[in-house]
Amino acid sequence: MTGVERVNPAGLAPPTGFSHAVRVDAPGTLVFLAGQTALDAAGRIVGEGIVAQFERALGNLLAAAAAAGAGPGDLAKLTVFAVDVADYRRHAKELGRVWKRLVGGDFPAMAVIGATRLWDEAALVEIEGIAVVR
Repeated sequence: MTGVERVNPAGLAPPTGFSHAVRVDAPGTLVFLAGQTALDAAGRIVGEGIVAQFERALGNLLAAAAAAGAGPGDLAKLTVFAVDVADYRRHAKELGRVWKRLVGGDFPAMAVIGATRLWDEAALVEIEGIAVVR
């Protein structure tokens, strides 16, 4: 038991791909995860399209989390920055399949924010987060 509880009140619209709130019972260790893009080990953006880049960025985030002792179930909050939110929405089902394959069926509190561009001009998506390890 990680002490991370997803809270989705009946009075709010059913969430798809996120949780409305995440409650964390202390004590625990917070792990702050820097924004990850689709960079490979050589520092190049890889992946054609939003789905491939999302998969790489999420994989990079999970690798950073694991190195800090956090697993996918410890993710409490994520922010996704996308240079084309409409494209992100068009591919929501595919992105959801990537999420379920890499993370599972639990979703953190999550937001998608449109950005005019990211640090790497070729990057289409960046993901940052907070995990709680008990």
